[in-house]
Amino acid sequence: MRAQGRLTTPEEFGAIVIRANPDGSAVRLRDVARVELGAQVYNVRGRVNGKPAANIAIYQLPGSNALDCANGVKKAMERIKRSFPQGLEYAIGLDTTQAVSEGMREISNTLWQALLLVILVVFVFLQGWRPTLIPLLAVPVSLIGTFILFPVFGFSVNTLSLFGLVLAIGLVVDDAIVVVEAVEHHIEEGMSPRDATLKAMEEVSGPVVAIAVILAAVFIPTAFIPGITGRLYQQFALTIAISVIISAFNALSLSPAMCAMLLRPKGASRGPLGPFFGWFNRQFGRAQKGYVDLSRHLIHKSVISFIILGCFAAAALFFGRKLPTAFLPEEDQGYIYVALQLPNAASLQRTSEVSRKVEEIMKNTPGVKTYTSIIGFSLLSTVYNTYNAFYFVNFKPWSERTKPEEHFDPIRAHLNRELGKIPEARAFAFSPPSIPGVGTAGGVTFVLEDRAGRDISFLADNLNKFMAAAAKRKELTNLSTQFLPKVPQIFVKVDRDKVLKQGVPLADVYRTLQCYMGGIFVNYFNRFGRQWQVYVEAEGEYRDSPDKLGSYFVRNRDGVMVPLSALTTVENRLGPEFTMRYNLYRSAKINAAAAPGYSSNQANAALEEVFAQTMPREMGFDYIDMSFQEKKAQEGVPPAAIFALSLLFVFLILAALYESWSLPFSVLLGVPVAVFGAYATLYARRMENNVFAQIGLIMLIGLSAKNAILIVEFARTRYEHGVPLLEAALEGAKIRLRPILMTSFAFILGCVPLWLASGSGAVARRVMGTTVIGGMLAASVLAIFLIPVTFYVIEMWATKGEPHNAHAARLAAAANAKGNGPGGPPADPGAH
Repeated sequence: MRAQGRLTTPEEFGAIVIRANPDGSAVRLRDVARVELGAQVYNVRGRVNGKPAANIAIYQLPGSNALDCANGVKKAMERIKRSFPQGLEYAIGLDTTQAVSEGMREISNTLWQALLLVILVVFVFLQGWRPTLIPLLAVPVSLIGTFILFPVFGFSVNTLSLFGLVLAIGLVVDDAIVVVEAVEHHIEEGMSPRDATLKAMEEVSGPVVAIAVILAAVFIPTAFIPGITGRLYQQFALTIAISVIISAFNALSLSPAMCAMLLRPKGASRGPLGPFFGWFNRQFGRAQKGYVDLSRHLIHKSVISFIILGCFAAAALFFGRKLPTAFLPEEDQGYIYVALQLPNAASLQRTSEVSRKVEEIMKNTPGVKTYTSIIGFSLLSTVYNTYNAFYFVNFKPWSERTKPEEHFDPIRAHLNRELGKIPEARAFAFSPPSIPGVGTAGGVTFVLEDRAGRDISFLADNLNKFMAAAAKRKELTNLSTQFLPKVPQIFVKVDRDKVLKQGVPLADVYRTLQCYMGGIFVNYFNRFGRQWQVYVEAEGEYRDSPDKLGSYFVRNRDGVMVPLSALTTVENRLGPEFTMRYNLYRSAKINAAAAPGYSSNQANAALEEVFAQTMPREMGFDYIDMSFQEKKAQEGVPPAAIFALSLLFVFLILAALYESWSLPFSVLLGVPVAVFGAYATLYARRMENNVFAQIGLIMLIGLSAKNAILIVEFARTRYEHGVPLLEAALEGAKIRLRPILMTSFAFILGCVPLWLASGSGAVARRVMGTTVIGGMLAASVLAIFLIPVTFYVIEMWATKGEPHNAHAARLAAAANAKGNGPGGPPADPGAH
């Protein structure tokens, strides 16, 4: 046996009998009601580019690939589109993966640009395709090897890991350049390529290992940083460390073999580049002689040299304090948000009409492609009400936005300027969060808390006082709050005594109010293979006024119909539309943005100062969304401590490698010069000291140490073989100047695309490029003059200034004591 199941059509619902009359007739639902398939709610409207639309939000599942998810949705919509009725189309109002794909495309282009610039530098210095080919082959070997190890560490190919590979391009050629340059140096002295390679590897194997270990180890402390900050550091740390270690292995194995096979003694330069190479070599020779002469002079004036070093350290501290600090930069993610708020309790129809003006502004804004309107909703509060609207404004692709007014900041400024002219409402544009999913808005999200548990008016009064004071701060702009404590409301008071006297069930009174004045869920029905909900509510004209309560009746115990107006009274009140609780406290969320020229950290400090000046002790504050992550990062391991720990790790590793406590000082005393260059360049470009700048500073420890290691390692070896300390320092400076400049300028030019970055994620790339280019320029142009001085002075201090002969005798005695053990035969003081 089978019976009818759930009703499925409006006609079947309309046929429901609600009363059977004595004469046999029946009153059906269709006789007293309108039955239709409709929307579940009617308090929100959607439009795309001003046309009516049903907006669908699609979210990526945790652990899935963002680009695969977006591509799958687009393919599904193309398939579904074939069954659309005539006149119905779909449009993608917002695609947050565009920034990901565009950022990866930009970084991929940057990789090729960096590679070409590195090849150019190597070719100019080595002046031949054979020696250029050897460092060039180190790049794919190192990068592909890095990709292979990504799954082991749970990394994906994303914008951060590709960003790290851009930085690695200028590093992975360093070891091969050092090897090739040393081999060429010995070939020029008359040795065969094979013998020159063996001799060069005896000299540079130590520096190659030391440089690789230092560049990898400098990021070790970052592995212990928790939270988002640690994750950002770790992406760069492991990417660069893996690539550098593979590069070192390549320089100790493949590069020497290729040197022995490919390199040949050079003759006179011929061809179209011959005159250029001749001019370049003459100029380099003059520069090399001038460098050695100035280094000799600075060694003789070592006190002045250390004063200069101290001045660089002081200047670095000065510029570091001048730089505004921030967490993550605001990027052009290809879209922006706009919020609209009308006076409290404004109707949805009125909000929709004002939204037309907002849509017209967005339509006429340069660089805007599409705009999606959600009328009756606010993303800032995630609450549906009739007097709010929210807009997702999607920009044209980055390649099409070439004019200055089509960039992110000018678009935002234009929108805010035009939106400020709307008299009926308050509207403003603001950026999305720097990391998608961490909150709903960029900028600062501040939470004001009533920690005494007082009433709504207490929080409202203090909020008004706080907002008035915060609006006067120059560090803040776009200050707004979603806390609405005085929204006009109608309160229906049920007289319980009358309800009891009339014999009416109290639950029936409230259920009738809910059903007719609002709407009530009845049950489910099946349609289109899915389950839907059935609601009952009064027609609009019967619930647009409190006076209509007299039209609604409830039945008492005697079966008599009692009007609701006899059991209730109506009061007009003011109250909150909704209340927010944060950490169990009644709270008000405040959104703000840092004014032009100020950082998010300065905006946070301004809000905290306003709180300390205006709020009583019963009030408290906290942060939420991206601001919460920024405060957690500040309360965790500070950047100065990370920098100091990285410096300590490098010092200890150098001490272990060279079995000396003095040598690491010679290597690391050039770091303040690099830091000065980074801070001064950031200050000159009016940039912030954010996470990406801090990652660049940590890199500079290893990069500046690399230059020093090349000089100090050679000078120390010469000194231990009996060359006077002064001559050893100057000889190391002379011999190692060429590889230092080659590796440094290869890295600097490899980072030029970061300096000039545009498109998605460009701000982070420009900050990182500015930091490392400024620091490396200072380390390569200024610090190299101080490295021989620091080596000479520190070695003099370590050996207590003993004469060279006594030092040589001590070395010979130590060698004789070792005999032919692990240390080998006694060193020949005259060996070169």
